[in-house]
Amino acid sequence: MPRLQSDDPLAVELTAALKAGEAERLRTLLASHRELAGCVVEDAKGGGRSPLHLFADWPGHNPNAAAIVQILSAAGADLDAPAAAMWHRETPLHWAASNDDVALIDALLDAGADIEHEGSSIDGGPALSSAVGYGQWAAARRLAERGARTQLWHEAALGMMPEIVRRLGTAPLPAGELSGPFWNACHGGQLAAAKYLLEHGADLNWPAPWTGQTALDIAEQAEHREVVAWLLERGAVRAKQGSGPDAS
Repeated sequence: MPRLQSDDPLAVELTAALKAGEAERLRTLLASHRELAGCVVEDAKGGGRSPLHLFADWPGHNPNAAAIVQILSAAGADLDAPAAAMWHRETPLHWAASNDDVALIDALLDAGADIEHEGSSIDGGPALSSAVGYGQWAAARRLAERGARTQLWHEAALGMMPEIVRRLGTAPLPAGELSGPFWNACHGGQLAAAKYLLEHGADLNWPAPWTGQTALDIAEQAEHREVVAWLLERGAVRAKQGSGPDAS
């Protein structure tokens, strides 16, 4: 697997072609340097990105996603290659999900990317976890539409009430296992799911261990006003009292 430093002229040219979504420029470059499809471009910290990672990288939404993915795939790029020497093992699909880049999600899946490939920086899981964890709702919905397997916390964040009701009806969960899904329902602005999970024993003021935020905190941050109003009516509190839009 060829490795290039990010300031190598060849890496600079490759990155520029990808970021601009210039299909013909990319074809010309690969015709002369076919090994680039499987290369890793290393940044100053040693982290490595495949060409598909370069295309998917933040902020995403680069043009001509379908054409770029097809060209790289045809040249031998690994659609499911993980990022190299980083603290996670995210694939290009994870990055597309994290950027709410639906066009790239479709392009990668159409080309054969594994929708269930693990490596998310959220929980080590598939791309759906990245989309939901980072609040990228269009991406999360598209992945679910494309057949991604869902867990309760995904379903709660997306308001998938039939799935939630079926899951809890089939195998009721201890109340302690409902608080995370409840928090995610509030993150996603899913009032019906939040109400249902609270009725079944979720902790109204459970602090998420990854941020310390309560459901009220995350609903306010995401500007889900209806959910915020309901949480306040139920007596929800913020992680730090005295913070928030109505503090004096």
